[in-house]
Amino acid sequence: MNDCLFFGWNQNPKLFKNKPEKIIKPIQFKFKNENENENENENENEKQIKQISTSYFSTIFLFKNGKAIEYLRENDSDQNPSKIQIEENIQKVSVGVENEAILTKEGNVFAKGNDINPKNLKEFINISSLIEDLNDRIIQDIVSGYSTIYLLTSNQNVYGIGLNQYGQLGFDFKILPKTEKPILMMKNVSKIFTGNCSNHVFLLNSNQELFVCGDNYYGQLGLGESIKEETEIQKLTKIQNIPKGKIIDIQCGYTHSIMLIENQNQNQNPKRKLYSCGDYQCNGLGKNENTYEFTEIKSSLFENDNDNILAFSVGHEHTLILTSNSKLVGFGDNFYGELGTGNTINQLIPIQTEFPKLRFNEDISNYHISCGFFNSFLYYSPFLSSFSNLEEDLIKLFRRKEFCDISFKTKNGSIISAHKLILKYRLNQNQNQNKIEKLQEIISNKSIKESNQIFEMIYSNRIINPKLYSEIKEIINSNEKIEETIKRIYLNENENEKDFIIERKEKQYKFPKLILIMRSELYRGMFLSVTEDTSNKVTDYSELSNKSFQIFEYWIYSNQIKDEIQITQEIIDEIQIGIDYFQLNQTNPNLFDLLINKFNN
Repeated sequence: MNDCLFFGWNQNPKLFKNKPEKIIKPIQFKFKNENENENENENENEKQIKQISTSYFSTIFLFKNGKAIEYLRENDSDQNPSKIQIEENIQKVSVGVENEAILTKEGNVFAKGNDINPKNLKEFINISSLIEDLNDRIIQDIVSGYSTIYLLTSNQNVYGIGLNQYGQLGFDFKILPKTEKPILMMKNVSKIFTGNCSNHVFLLNSNQELFVCGDNYYGQLGLGESIKEETEIQKLTKIQNIPKGKIIDIQCGYTHSIMLIENQNQNQNPKRKLYSCGDYQCNGLGKNENTYEFTEIKSSLFENDNDNILAFSVGHEHTLILTSNSKLVGFGDNFYGELGTGNTINQLIPIQTEFPKLRFNEDISNYHISCGFFNSFLYYSPFLSSFSNLEEDLIKLFRRKEFCDISFKTKNGSIISAHKLILKYRLNQNQNQNKIEKLQEIISNKSIKESNQIFEMIYSNRIINPKLYSEIKEIINSNEKIEETIKRIYLNENENEKDFIIERKEKQYKFPKLILIMRSELYRGMFLSVTEDTSNKVTDYSELSNKSFQIFEYWIYSNQIKDEIQITQEIIDEIQIGIDYFQLNQTNPNLFDLLINKFNN
């Protein structure tokens, strides 16, 4: 299959020269080189798509090298994209109708737009630096609405910036019609949900409670029929009737909202279902009746027990769904061909559209959808399997206060917390306590930004700031890889530093929660989505034999299999079950490949 397909409205910006306004069947999207003399290999590297974000006036392509380009409305004459001139590596992009936002790996957010930087609409400015609380300036996630940008900080606080004409900032719009500085909306938030053309937002807190505010003219907030006449909800309001299960995602259109829920029944394979709310006459609900609470979207196209919903994306009034059986399903507005069905007929209920044939070795889960205002992209972006993912996990965990147990004071008196367990094995082994004291001495003379860079270098072993690295290189294990550190934790850590128990049959296995979070999506969800103490919580999983569990235990630290363990077909079958159960975040080489190679040899 082609790496990137496009269908829908070919205007504002016009992405294809000499193509009609309506592209009703998917066609390949090719990037035009800005400089024809560029190194060919560098061009190919830039074309490895990581993410696409698109809305009414612009489309941004983010590549896996941390660079991004944008197609803008004013570029229509020659279709040349512009490189986004941000010096830091870009982690995520998010485009609304009237704004663009960029999140870097440093935790900074750069944005532009009429209500962000009205003096210069083309200039990106650092909006995270405008947050008054200095300890809240490291941003973990961003989402753009129609005219508002939402920022989730590393301290799990949500800020909003931009227009508030519907109360989408959670404040009275008569008092606060807009803000050019981020304003604190809510604390203790785990996820933000909105849409690139929506004027409402959902916030999920750490107790899995869902709050909402903004435009409710069509009942798109899911608060129920009794308050559908309240067209603007200007105060964050808790939704009482949420479908049972784990909220995987919520995406918002202009007049509706769609929620993806996963069944948590342990006796069955996890099953995902879609729910929607709003007014069906705008075509976006996937059903032919109004619903002002979240109700299930039913369709034989994704209700089969052997099929499951992998991902979905919502545009202005259309939705595309990708299933595990390689089906692309869509519904909603199709006036410009944004469903890719080959016609322009609107679809109230889900309809299947043609999905390109998978190439050899392609995994359907590596396909992604991005729906814009009146267009859609389908692109292939495989997960990068390398230990850099562990490094990124370490950086994210370093910023989570609930897992920090040692504090350092910066130059201005601000406190930065860290993980003693990780520092213990990243700092040089000899006279470890002196190294921690030396680190405190260095941090005490640094700003918050410099201190965060120092910790990122310690956790990731990457040289981010050469000048700062020269100050800390004597106290860290600069030659040790991340996986070697984790393996050393496994071999040397004190039992008292293992704070989670996995119990199987009559034996208990102790793990640090930090390691489980890095390696298992199951425990990542468990530890990062709740606030109560889980240090004594025990899970019971008895289907693995002792030998299989020993393989799992050693691999989760070292990404290796012990040489002395003899691999059998029964062990391979058991480990397959364990990989699915623990939802292992596998790296390269992954556990199953290692087992097969060892078995064959």
